[in-house]
Amino acid sequence: MTFQELLAEHGRALQCEQGQYLFRQGDDNRALYLLKGGLLKAYYLSADGKENIKSFLVPGDTIGSLKGVFSESGCSFNLVCLEQSELVRIDFDIVYSHSRDNLALAREMLDFLLKFAMKKETREFELLCLPPEERYRRLLETTPRLFDQVTQNDIARYLGVTPVGLSRIKKRVQGTG
Repeated sequence: MTFQELLAEHGRALQCEQGQYLFRQGDDNRALYLLKGGLLKAYYLSADGKENIKSFLVPGDTIGSLKGVFSESGCSFNLVCLEQSELVRIDFDIVYSHSRDNLALAREMLDFLLKFAMKKETREFELLCLPPEERYRRLLETTPRLFDQVTQNDIARYLGVTPVGLSRIKKRVQGTG
């Protein structure tokens, strides 16, 4: 059985409105979500109310709070729809139990987790080692549509800069053509 077959058999289609949360930090949510259409934002909220954007999700992306589904300690981040979105929700326990019994599915999950880890490693590298202007250029190169879909404040939060800093970066980049 493949992950797509598992989703077809056990997944539940969801239609979510803009601004709707799939889960919030601390919630008990043991599901994985496949985004079929729309746009999601995953973010952390600090104790002082500061929003730190973890990622934006586009169609084809899969997400869930691994801490929430595996450690049962609650979700570590918030997941909200930035536009009307179509998703498929599947309980993690179903994926986990089928993966233990099905070698093909287990391999597919291993490949998924490796890609996920590489994506997180790339994000870490960018935040810790690259200057903000380079992070901006990379985002512009890899996901140009995002700039039409999210607010400048969200782009700034994702890049780890202030909105004023983002404005200065944009002017410098546009000036170099």
